Amino acid sequence: MRLRAVLFDMDGTLLDTAPDFVAVIQAMREARGLPRVAESQVRDVVSGGARAMVINAFDVDPFADEFEALRLEFLERYQVGCAEHSRLFDGMETLLQDIEKANLLWGVVTNKPVRFAEPIMQRLGLAERSAVLVCPDHVTRSKPDPEPMLLACKQLDLDPSSVLFVGDDLRDIESGRAAGSRTAAVTYGYIHPEDNPRSWGADVVVDHPLELRAVLDRALCSC
Repeated sequence: MRLRAVLFDMDGTLLDTAPDFVAVIQAMREARGLPRVAESQVRDVVSGGARAMVINAFDVDPFADEFEALRLEFLERYQVGCAEHSRLFDGMETLLQDIEKANLLWGVVTNKPVRFAEPIMQRLGLAERSAVLVCPDHVTRSKPDPEPMLLACKQLDLDPSSVLFVGDDLRDIESGRAAGSRTAAVTYGYIHPEDNPRSWGADVVVDHPLELRAVLDRALCSC
């Protein structure tokens, strides 16, 4: 079936949001008189969410009394500064323009809560361009379950087989495949050092957003 839409994971795929996470961690450590951590230390665990970043940055047991206070502080600080430094990945703006020029729809399917995702999309001027935004708040089961992808396709009134889902985590590929969509794994995102995107079973693996141009060209020519 001919391609009708491209859906993106948010963190590590569409947007480089790590700088804002790093800023929050550094501010929290500074407030406690602790030295800064290497940016890579935070980037390596971004896909694990607030829980993973707090555990990694403070070497705290998730069952310890102080863990929940740290996690909540992290989320509160992040809500205030969630779009201070986040940007589209290099080449992504050109790709989005190509998608729009081809009269394709594009949108976001993310495990990021809507209270963070919506402000980021709005502040970066992407909300009015995106055809759909699906967050965990909108479904009962998040990725890797296919429910978020199926909801996005329903809202777009598209058959999942006419949609390409792009992500930087195994759960993205599993969600897309289970929904019946085509999938693309990216290697430029927040890939854990031990992960190998080429082993996830995606239809294609790319190292840069602009490599998706060729994927789109082939998909647009298919029947």
